[in-house]
Amino acid sequence: MTDTSGAGTNPIGRRTVLIATGTTAAVLAVGAAAPEAPTTATTGTTPAAAAAVCTLTKEMTEGPYYLDGALVRADVTEGKAGIPLKLALTVVNDSTCAVIPNALVEIWHCDALGEYSGYVGNNGHSEPDDGTFLRGGVLTNTAGLANITTIYPGWYRGRCVHIHVKVHTGVTLTSNGSFTGGQELHTGQLFIDETITTAVAKISPYSTNTVTRTTLAQDSVYDDGGAASGLMTLTALGSSTSSGYTGTLTLGVQQS
Repeated sequence: MTDTSGAGTNPIGRRTVLIATGTTAAVLAVGAAAPEAPTTATTGTTPAAAAAVCTLTKEMTEGPYYLDGALVRADVTEGKAGIPLKLALTVVNDSTCAVIPNALVEIWHCDALGEYSGYVGNNGHSEPDDGTFLRGGVLTNTAGLANITTIYPGWYRGRCVHIHVKVHTGVTLTSNGSFTGGQELHTGQLFIDETITTAVAKISPYSTNTVTRTTLAQDSVYDDGGAASGLMTLTALGSSTSSGYTGTLTLGVQQS
């Protein structure tokens, strides 16, 4: 099975930006010890930092495994086995660098064996499929921050380890725990440093995935652009790989 989320599938043309690294990123991103953004972070109507430098970055394609109707929830694991990964994603306006509250940040990715919910079997494994595991999202808080608990993704033939992400504004939450409407501002993918993935791949259940792993350097989507192309900063949650990580990234989106 090959993920056609590389070149030629649903190309996206909208601009996005990423706040440059350094003091600005330190204001916006949060680490493992800070579940909420620092109190110095500003609201969505004020620039996050007066000297913020915004750098253009391209969006990524959504790939073939997106499903409508994702649940709005902070924990998407549904008991899936894997190393904990706590995402801390901050959303900002690309023109003003102001944080955007109440934006829905939605993610989806495969499990440790490379299977997506709703498509189980495409990577050669037989397992229960409820169509919702490792899918969902949350609204950003007043500091533009979305905290989502998941597991470290596995891999499947032809793609490196990655997480898909969308950012929506103006959504309506529904009684069944999902959302409708709104405007989709960003479609992208999140990536992880190869050194960490190599360590994770040695631990069960990842070690039982016999599909040859595609590295970042070999991937058809990741363009070696670092944070500007979705490469997250990972911080260890403990002294061992199995303790898990916090992954942080600041995404800029074009607001009309």
